Amino acid sequence: MDADALAAARREEWARLDELGRRRRLDGAEADELVARYRAASADLADLKTSAGRTPEGDYLSTLLSRARLRLTGTPDNVLRQLPRFFLLQLPAALYRLRYTTLVIAVGFVVVAALVAAWIAGDPAALATLGSQAQLEQYAEGEFTQYYSENPAAVFAGTVWTNNAWIAAQCVAFGITGIWPLMVLMQNAIGVGTAAAVLFAFGRGDVFLLYIAPHGLLELTSIFVAGAAGLHIFWAWIAPGPRGRAAALAAAGRSLVTVAVGLALALAVSGLIEGFVTAQPWPWALKIGIGALALAAFLVYMLVVGRRATLRGETGDLPEYERGAARLVAG
Repeated sequence: MDADALAAARREEWARLDELGRRRRLDGAEADELVARYRAASADLADLKTSAGRTPEGDYLSTLLSRARLRLTGTPDNVLRQLPRFFLLQLPAALYRLRYTTLVIAVGFVVVAALVAAWIAGDPAALATLGSQAQLEQYAEGEFTQYYSENPAAVFAGTVWTNNAWIAAQCVAFGITGIWPLMVLMQNAIGVGTAAAVLFAFGRGDVFLLYIAPHGLLELTSIFVAGAAGLHIFWAWIAPGPRGRAAALAAAGRSLVTVAVGLALALAVSGLIEGFVTAQPWPWALKIGIGALALAAFLVYMLVVGRRATLRGETGDLPEYERGAARLVAG
């Protein structure tokens, strides 16, 4: 079959299919016509592929058919029906994909923070660069703990949540650079290590650990996950596999940007703990227990619910009718 001859003969029919596929509203007759033209164009595409293989005309016709198919079957679900799928399938599956990278980042973060703390606390010259003896003592004896109670709990929780959610969103959104997530993680590790060094140098290391633990367990884990998501997006660009680089990057972006939404909710919980629990005069076992329970719930959601969603074939990406037709590749 001559592809050019077929395209010339069917040009008006394909143009009509394109027109119907782009219309926002169809009456009954137009819907029937769209179905009929979809079937005819599908037969044309089959003939083209059988006789000529892949051709520009075939690619164009595939695009028309994809748009028509979405027009016929891709009606968006009600938001209330989308939410269960998002929280029970898409989000946990996306989080589950990041489990090993998150673990590596967590270990690296702790190692860097510990090395920074040990170096500064053990080197008087390095400690002196952070401030005078009086300033550092004031920070260790009062300012560190006062930070958690100097503002109303609701205001403080909201401020912390906004700041941390913005950091997590940056890690995911700018992950394609490969540098931004690492820079954010390194800055936070150095900041935590520096604060620990000052308190340990003045014999208040226990205060540092007790005040960080209730909210830090979930907060830091969320930042680790955000960094992992950003690095996975970067890796999809560097090593796309059998798909094209643009297709691999688009798939990674669609599936992992959802992580930013989930982390915003997790960081809201850690913000509430930091604002309403950390500074309370409660037993430390209770306060740390609340933080550990929040982290345990997050890990169960990520690892248990996420594994179940993954076994069902979920990757965190949009459903096929929402993301459009995929180009077939070998391998």
